[in-house]
Amino acid sequence: QVQLAESGGGLVQAGGSLRLSCAASGSILRINAMGWYRQAPGKQREMVAVITSGGSTNYADSVKGRFTISRDNAKNTVFLQMNSLKPEDTAVYYCHAEKVTTFDRPFDYGMNYWGKGTLVTVSS
Repeated sequence: QVQLAESGGGLVQAGGSLRLSCAASGSILRINAMGWYRQAPGKQREMVAVITSGGSTNYADSVKGRFTISRDNAKNTVFLQMNSLKPEDTAVYYCHAEKVTTFDRPFDYGMNYWGKGTLVTVSS
């Protein structure tokens, strides 16, 4: 069973910084891409940043230049450094792991997993 555990959320003033972490656990052989998504109250979940196993990244336009995603493949961990935070960044942030293959089923296509989310609140 694969699980994702996020940490690092909290309350911060506008202009401040936070660093989110997400560790994937289980009998993991390989993870294709890992990323962060967020959902603000009354809005749909949206992609924030994604990083592939090779290190290619993709960011939402709203966070480019302020957020940085990184990954430790050996530890199956992904990070999101968030700088110059704005009140509109307030949301529950979810970790996502794409195409996760495990040692017991190494030739499977792989499954996707979500973390439970961590709340980020930016006050004005």
